Amino acid sequence: MTVRVRLAPSPTGNLHIGTARTAVFNYLYARHTDGEFVLRVEDTDLERSRPEYTDNILEGLKWLGLNWDDGPFFQSERMDFYRTAIQTLLDKGLAYHCYCTPEELDQMRADQKAQGLAPRYDNRHRNLSDEEKAAFEAEGRTAVVRFKIDDDRVISWKDLVRGTVTWQGKDLGGDMVIARAASSSTIGQPLYNLVVVLDDLDMKISHVIRGEDHIGNTPKQILLYEALEGDCPVFGHTPLILNESGQKLSKRDGVTSVSDFQSMGYLPEAINNYMALLGWSVPEGAEEIFTLDEISEIFSFDRVNKAGAKFDWDKLDWINSQYIHRMDVAELTPLLIPYWQQAGFQFDETQDRPWLDQIATLIGPSLVKLKDCVEQCEYLFAQDLAWTDDAKELLAQEGVSGALAGILALVKESSDFSKDTAQAAIKSVVKEQGVKKGLVMRSLRAALTGALKGPDLMDSWLLLEARGVAQDRLSNAQTLS
Repeated sequence: MTVRVRLAPSPTGNLHIGTARTAVFNYLYARHTDGEFVLRVEDTDLERSRPEYTDNILEGLKWLGLNWDDGPFFQSERMDFYRTAIQTLLDKGLAYHCYCTPEELDQMRADQKAQGLAPRYDNRHRNLSDEEKAAFEAEGRTAVVRFKIDDDRVISWKDLVRGTVTWQGKDLGGDMVIARAASSSTIGQPLYNLVVVLDDLDMKISHVIRGEDHIGNTPKQILLYEALEGDCPVFGHTPLILNESGQKLSKRDGVTSVSDFQSMGYLPEAINNYMALLGWSVPEGAEEIFTLDEISEIFSFDRVNKAGAKFDWDKLDWINSQYIHRMDVAELTPLLIPYWQQAGFQFDETQDRPWLDQIATLIGPSLVKLKDCVEQCEYLFAQDLAWTDDAKELLAQEGVSGALAGILALVKESSDFSKDTAQAAIKSVVKEQGVKKGLVMRSLRAALTGALKGPDLMDSWLLLEARGVAQDRLSNAQTLS
């Protein structure tokens, strides 16, 4: 049997990190078993589905490198297929039209609540006569289609993550709506629990790997698989991603979409690596930095945890930094350029490429996220340097102006500026003016970068000299004394 797994996102929002983690687990299992990864877009929610969300999902999966083998299939294009199946269930007596009004259903739930009962549909229209149906239709009522659920039925399955799971039919809320309201001569919009089963059967899905928030749907879907006379897939319900408070990660927690992580400067390799660790335990003795291909070699569900996985920003940052620090400059610079451009820095991408490569070499070892490149090297691109208050205070100290003037004079005398030139100028001024070298070095950093901390001073000085602004900055800094 060929393993076929599927990712089935709903385009009612951008690609969520939880959906992406589900995609990673499906992808890893497919690659581990030499199986196939199917993409299906569940866009039957016509009111909330948007083309831009579909585009975001597809682009996000491509950015992550989670390439699918089949699809994408769109449920909105398969409505006739679903309605034919619903009619078959009606013809077999496994489903029926229910004419209950919203007011009747509200009253039913209120009565149940008053009696201390769990809310559920009481199956009151399961056995309507033709005369009763005609009477309801004469009133102008429309009908949903409900699938019959036997309250006495026990539904069990062996979950890849949770072992044997058992549900009672009586706990499933009564007969299930599988199509929205419409006249008795037509079938309304097919609903989630039915269409996913029909698609899984039609697409020969062998394993359904999804978040544990779908567990409550599984027993209903198993009953539908049986009614449709199809083989039930193997289920695996993965742990939820939790916030710091132990609640399901949601939009209220801020950044949750893959495109947000991308814009913040996280690498797709790092996101994949981290998501694989959200609920999956690394084999003993193994490192935590893996490519997807490397993880797929050792991935198995016996190492997937049942408990929810807390999202740890510090861990993600560390993993991301490891990938950045392992890059050579030819890989890193093209990734930084868009952030510099977005920040409004002025440069020619082609002519200034050697200079940009030197900047990437300078700041690369200290980057945690790609976006950090803006703050860390803003002083290199600044047209008018702004000094921090600490830098201004230092530059105003006694002896600083004279030291800077002495260094500037010596640098101007040199026809070929280099680190040796700079070191010689510093040494000469320290000796001749009797100032401490530490003060001179701090003053140079303040004058050249506008701050007291930052990347290597000498490398920064060389980059600014290559840009033709270093001497002007040394001169301007003297005015603060």
